Amino acid sequence: MLIDTATVDVRGGRGGNGCVSFRREKFVPRGGPDGGDGGRGGSVIFEADPGKSTLVDQHYRKHYRAGSGQHGSGAKKTGRGGEDLLVRVPVGTIIRDAETGETLADLDGAGARVIVAEGGRGGKGNARFATATDRAPRRAEEGRAGVERRVALELKLLADVGLVGLPNAGKSTLLRKLSAARPKVGDYPFTTLSPVLGLVTYGVDGSFVVADLPGLIEGAHKGKGLGHQFLRHIERTRVLVVLIDVAAEDPSTDFHVLMEELEQHGSGLALKPRLVVWSRADLAGPDGPPSADFVDGDPLAVSGLTGEGIDELVRALIDLVAKDRTTRESTAS
Repeated sequence: MLIDTATVDVRGGRGGNGCVSFRREKFVPRGGPDGGDGGRGGSVIFEADPGKSTLVDQHYRKHYRAGSGQHGSGAKKTGRGGEDLLVRVPVGTIIRDAETGETLADLDGAGARVIVAEGGRGGKGNARFATATDRAPRRAEEGRAGVERRVALELKLLADVGLVGLPNAGKSTLLRKLSAARPKVGDYPFTTLSPVLGLVTYGVDGSFVVADLPGLIEGAHKGKGLGHQFLRHIERTRVLVVLIDVAAEDPSTDFHVLMEELEQHGSGLALKPRLVVWSRADLAGPDGPPSADFVDGDPLAVSGLTGEGIDELVRALIDLVAKDRTTRESTAS
C-alpha cells in the first residue's frame, strides 16, 4: 500500500563548547589565551530521491537527529563540525511545519534538497574574548542547540495524466494497456487501493506518465472512500482522463458525480484540461456507445481489453500534454 503521509521529529546537532586554554610553551611564562571554538552542529537535510516511491521509511522512523559538534581545544583548534543527516524522500514530497502549517519545501525535482533543522552554532573559545584590558579571559561560550521541530510530510505523485472514474470503470485495465505498469485488475469495486504510475512511450524518446487512482465515489472530497487522500495525487497532473463506463446505468449521473468531486476538492482540478472517454467499449454492443449529451462532442471510446481506441487516445494525450508543457514554459519565462 502507498504510504504518502508521515509526521517526524527532526533536530539539528548541538554546537560544541568553546575552550578555555592558555599557551604553555617553554620560555613563554605568560602565554596568552588560545582556547578554540566549538564545532557547528550538523543539520537535518531532506533530499528528493527518484529511487524512493513512498514515505514508508518515515512512517516507521519518527526521530531524526544530526550529529553534535565537538568541543574546541587548545592551540586555537576548532572542534570538528557535527555530521549532517541526509533524509531521502520521494520526488514530489511537500514538507510543512506540523505546528504552524508553513510550507518549508516542495521537493518536486530529483536531487532537490532543503535544510529542515539547522545545526547549532559552536561556542567561542576564550581566545576570542581577549582585549587590551582583559588579556587573559577565563570564559568561553557554550554551543547553541540545533533547531528542533516536528514536520509533516505529504507525497503528491508527479504524473502528466490522471485517470479518474468511479470504482470498476476500467482504469486499471486501461493503464495496463497503455503502459508496462501492472496494477491489480478485477471485476469488482476498489480493486485499486493505492495510486499506480505507468510510463507511456511513443516515437523515438517521447513519453508521459499516467497515474491510475482508486475509484472515486460520491463524497470523495470529504474523505469518503479515502477520496481526499487520493484526489491530492492528481493536483500536479497536466491532463485528466475522465472515464465513464459504457455499460453504466446512468452515464450522465456518473459524469456529474465525478465533476462535483473535482470541483469540491478544489486546487483547480475541475479547471484542468480533460478528455472524457467511454471505457470498456467492448461492452457497448452492436449499436455502439450510448448518447453523450452531458458533454460537448463525442467521447472517445476505448477498451483496455481489446485495445480499441488506444492509439487514438495516446495521440490525443500527446497533444494535450505537449500543449500544457508549452503553456507552462511560456508562463514561467
